[in-house]
Amino acid sequence: MSAYTALARYYDDLTPDVPYERFADFYEEVFAMMGAKVRTAADLACGTGTLTRILARRGYDVIGVDASEDMLSVAMDKLQDLDPMPLLVCQRLEALDLYGTVDAAVCALDGMNYLPPDALMTAFRRIRLFLEPGGVLVFDVNTPCKLRWMDGQVFLDENEDVFCVWRAEFDERENACRYGIDLFARRGKLWERQREEHVEYAHEPDWLARQLAEAGFVDVRLFGELKPQPPEEDAMRVFLAARKPE
Repeated sequence: MSAYTALARYYDDLTPDVPYERFADFYEEVFAMMGAKVRTAADLACGTGTLTRILARRGYDVIGVDASEDMLSVAMDKLQDLDPMPLLVCQRLEALDLYGTVDAAVCALDGMNYLPPDALMTAFRRIRLFLEPGGVLVFDVNTPCKLRWMDGQVFLDENEDVFCVWRAEFDERENACRYGIDLFARRGKLWERQREEHVEYAHEPDWLARQLAEAGFVDVRLFGELKPQPPEEDAMRVFLAARKPE
């Protein structure tokens, strides 16, 4: 039951409230704060490409990276009218291998939570390798506080053509939240049921900051949710930014 397979074609319809433009605004605030002059950017775990499209329309030369072929297929349709069209590559972040370096890399909506600790450390090193000197990485994570809060929760998303049920369970041994998704999609007069499983690992923000430093990043900063200020102690989502030395 791989993540983001059946869900891919319905993802945008089920997440209409995601403030992608605000994400882009925030990234630009961080770029300016960290003195980065950004023309090229990698949108890591880009999903269906909504943020990729926004960044491209703001004038950035963008590469979209995602491990899900199904999500990238949706992104391809969404981006094909752009000139130049962003390059899309199907890769896991711990195996990142871009065609050149970029001035910035961003990863929105807890993409880093999908990597266990060892893979995350490898991903940080790979991302650093493909950043220009002085380049910036900005990403967000669901905090351990949020992932533990999700334990036992059931979430519903629906529209006229799809009904989606999320059931979450926190595994203390694995230090991760597993949530199964049952997706019921309309097929004429019938409904087709599909299922997939997602796993998000609970990474402490301070631990992430130390791992970034160990991977060779400098000027590591923590921010609140889409705010250029330190996060609250009980924050459900935090942002981190770091720079590759010049």
